[in-house]
Amino acid sequence: MTPLAIFSFLNHALNFAAPALWLACLMPLVARMWVRKSPAVYVWYVQMALHAVVGLTVLGLGLMVFGHDGKMLTYVALVLTCATTQGWMLRGKR
Repeated sequence: MTPLAIFSFLNHALNFAAPALWLACLMPLVARMWVRKSPAVYVWYVQMALHAVVGLTVLGLGLMVFGHDGKMLTYVALVLTCATTQGWMLRGKR
């Protein structure tokens, strides 16, 4: 593999994972601002890791089902599953 091919592969892989990773970073921060009354069950880095795993799984499933990435239905599923995961993590304390 040439260095250009390696760079191209890393570029495509990071662009594929970027929506899930950004959402994983933002969800614990937004949840902390949104729900001030109850503390989170998990610390922020565990929440980020769980969101990253869930998000990358959804993006991978969307790639397998549709044959290519970037479908809006995949992104809707990504947001809904991350929101459900965040609600599950906040609900565990109540």
